Amino acid sequence: MTITADETNPRSDRLAKMGTTAGRGEVFTRRWIVELILDLCGYTDDKDLTGLRLLDPAVGAGAFLSVALDRLLAARARQAEPTGWADLSSAISAVDIEQRHVLMCREAVADRLRHEGCPAAEAAQLASAWVRRADFLLDDITTTSFNVIVGNPPYVRIEDLEADLLAAYRRARPTMGGRADIYVGFYERALDLLAADGQLGFICADRWMRNQYGRALRAKILNEGYAIDTCLVMHDVAAFEADVSAYPAITVIRRGAQRSAVVGDASENFDGPAAANLVEWAQRPGARPFKSESVTAAILPHWHDSADSWPDGTPSTLAWLESLAEKLPVLEDEATGTRIRIGVATGADAVYVTRDPNAVEEDRLLPLAMPADIRSGSFEWNQQFLINPWDDDGLVDLDDWPLLSRYLQRHGDVVRRRAVAKNNPARWYRTIDRVSLEIKGKRKLLLEDLKAKASPVLEPGDTYPHHNLYYIVSDAWDLEVLGGLLLSEVVERQVAAYCVKMRGRTLRFQAQYLRRVRAPQPDRIDASLAVALREAFQVRDRAAATAAALEAYGMSHLPE
Repeated sequence: MTITADETNPRSDRLAKMGTTAGRGEVFTRRWIVELILDLCGYTDDKDLTGLRLLDPAVGAGAFLSVALDRLLAARARQAEPTGWADLSSAISAVDIEQRHVLMCREAVADRLRHEGCPAAEAAQLASAWVRRADFLLDDITTTSFNVIVGNPPYVRIEDLEADLLAAYRRARPTMGGRADIYVGFYERALDLLAADGQLGFICADRWMRNQYGRALRAKILNEGYAIDTCLVMHDVAAFEADVSAYPAITVIRRGAQRSAVVGDASENFDGPAAANLVEWAQRPGARPFKSESVTAAILPHWHDSADSWPDGTPSTLAWLESLAEKLPVLEDEATGTRIRIGVATGADAVYVTRDPNAVEEDRLLPLAMPADIRSGSFEWNQQFLINPWDDDGLVDLDDWPLLSRYLQRHGDVVRRRAVAKNNPARWYRTIDRVSLEIKGKRKLLLEDLKAKASPVLEPGDTYPHHNLYYIVSDAWDLEVLGGLLLSEVVERQVAAYCVKMRGRTLRFQAQYLRRVRAPQPDRIDASLAVALREAFQVRDRAAATAAALEAYGMSHLPE
C-alpha cells in the first residue's frame, strides 16, 4: 500500500523538499515517482520491512529516503511488538558524495524518528548509521547485500569529469567504457550489491538500453543472473522537480532467473493516480494489456536475449519485431552485397572540407556529399570537396603532391592537434577515417542521422559521403526499390524501436540501428511491387511506399 505524506506526518516529506535544483548531476525526483518505484520493487508497508535492507546510492535531497522511511515506520507500527530501534540499524543505507546532502538528510531522518517516538540519542545514531558520505563507485560502503536498491543516479557526462577521476571510475566499473556516462557505473555497482531475488529500481536515462556504450551493461544483465521485471518509458513525463531533458525510464531489475516482464510507455499525462492504477494492474495474474489516456503497458512472456540494443515500443510492436527476426534476414547482408556505413570523419572539417577547386591538386579533391545536399529530398550537390590524402594504396606521400603538402603544412597547427595525429605523428595528415575508394562511382542511398521521418535520398555515384551521413550500397538491390522500403513506415517503425529517440521523437538513422532492420530478399519481391516501391520513392510518397512495403513483407497492417 502506498503511504503518502498526508497519511503519516505532515513533516514526513521534508527530506524530499530540501533541494529542488540540479547541481553535480542532481535531478530531484517527484514523490509520486518514488512511490511508484518502491511499489514496483515490492517495498510496501503491508510487509515486514524491518527485516529487509534498502539502499539509496545517491540520496541527494532525500526523495527516496523520505518515502522509504515512511514505509519502514508504518510497517513497524503494524507489528504487535515493534522491532527495537537499535535493530533497525541495517534497514536503510543511503550514501552521497556531497556532505551537505548527508548532513541535511541526517537531520531530517533524526527529526522524523524522534517524531515517531524514538529517543533522541538513538535517532541520532540511526541517522548517522543510515546516511553516510561516500563515492558510490569507488568507496567500500558495505559488507552486506541489499534486498532493494532504489534511486535516481546522477547524470554526469564524462566530459564533465576530471581525467583521473574518470579513469578511476572506469577501472572500478568496467561497464563504463566508451561514451558511457556515470549512471552506467551506478547500475553496475548496484547490481553487484543485490541479494538473491533482490530488486533494483532506478529512474534514469534509458540511453544505455539502445546505445553502443550500454552493451557491456546489457551483457552483464543477460549473462550474470539478472532479470528485467519492469521497463516503463517516461520521456514526456514531468518526473522531476526541475524541467530537464533526461529521457527517463523506470527500470526494475531483479537478481534471479528471467520471468515475464512488464513493459510500458507513459505520456505527459501520466501522474500519481495513473501510476497507482498501473501498479494494481501489474500485480494481477495473467493481466491483459493495459491502456489508458496516460500509459499503455503489457506483460511480455520473456525479455530480449541479446546484448544488442534492446528495442522499445508497444507489446505488439515487440512481438512483431520477433516475428520479423524469425522470418527475414537483416538488411546488411553479404549475400546481396549490401553494406551500411558512415561517411568520412576528418577531425578538422575547417581544413579538410573546402569549396575552393584550386586548393590542392585536382586528383586530391574528392566531391563531398553533405547533409544540406539531401535536405530537399533529392540530391543537389553544393560544390564542396574533401581534401583527400588517400589513394588506392593508402595514405599518399606528400612529396608527390606539392600543393597538398603546402596546404596541409599551412594548416599544420590545426591538423596536428587532432588525437589521430598525436597518436601517429608520422601519419599526422591522415583523416580519422580512411576513404574507401571502392564506393567511388557507386550509387548510394544517403540518410541523415537525425530525422523525424525516414528520408533516404539516391546519390548518383559522383560524391563521397561526409560523416554526418550514413550510406547504403548494394550489389543486388535496385536502390530505388530499396529506397521505397526505407521510405516506408514498415522500416521506419523498426528503426524507431531500436534507436535512441531525441526530444520530440526525432529518430536516429545510424548504421547500428539500420543494421537491425529486417527486409525481404530483393529477388523475393514481386515485379509489380518493385515498380510500386520505385515509383513511391521517386515521388516521395510515404503512404504509397508503406502500402507496397506491407505487401512485400506479407503484412496487412502495422502493429498498434
